[in-house]
Amino acid sequence: MHATTPMRHQRLKLLALLAIFALPMISAWVMVQWRIGIPDQRTAHGELGPDAPQLEHWPLAGTPVRIEEGDWILAFDCSQECGAMADRWWRLHRALGREAPRLSRLRIGGDAAALPGEAVAQWRSLPAWHAPGQIWVLDPQGRAVLTYGAEVEPRAVLDDINHLLRRNPDTRITPLREISQR
Repeated sequence: MHATTPMRHQRLKLLALLAIFALPMISAWVMVQWRIGIPDQRTAHGELGPDAPQLEHWPLAGTPVRIEEGDWILAFDCSQECGAMADRWWRLHRALGREAPRLSRLRIGGDAAALPGEAVAQWRSLPAWHAPGQIWVLDPQGRAVLTYGAEVEPRAVLDDINHLLRRNPDTRITPLREISQR
């Protein structure tokens, strides 16, 4: 009778070990097959993949000189309430903290002087995809990734930009190994 008890304990240990590894796989398969617990909505607050062309094809007068190569761009139409709008996006830029150097701001329109770190351009003609007060987030290649209406909360834009910057590491950073070899 004593010989069967240790064998039974060993079998129970083996079954428990198999269950530890198999249950997560089975539950993941069930979630995927029956779409249980998987969110259907997108996490972006703005419109993904807007119909705007690349930045180089925008009908802008004046070349934005402060936009550095490799920067993400926050472009905004400043045709109404320009002072408040420019200040709002300047504050958002500061809220990025250490990631702020990866983003450039492009103000399109308005007569006020540029705020620190802001490039200014004017519309030559209003494109069909334009709306007053609209905001665009452009990737480093100048493609529009997200667009927002004038009524968007800055916090929603900040969340989306933080998410984009986290998911897309800065390629301009030189590894320490390359610096030490110079």
